[in-house]
Amino acid sequence: MADTPPSPKQLNYLKALAERTGRTFTWPRTGRQARTEIARLKRTRRSTRAERAVERLDDRGSREAAEDAVAIRGFEVVGHGSTATWSQRS
Repeated sequence: MADTPPSPKQLNYLKALAERTGRTFTWPRTGRQARTEIARLKRTRRSTRAERAVERLDDRGSREAAEDAVAIRGFEVVGHGSTATWSQRS
């Protein structure tokens, strides 16, 4: 017998548990997999408020660093792959 897809209620509960515990989970394809992940996350100790705050700060810093990265535009590079070089030297 084929297992049914996870219900929206299961998916919402999984997301809430993951946030509360500070853990990730494998996105379930079936209701059975969702029940297994829910059970695993329920056994996990809850992260503290301070731990969640640190995680948010770390994530914010990573995003800001990515936004500060310099984009390379197509006209600045000549060639492809391992033979690519800068089109202009400074």
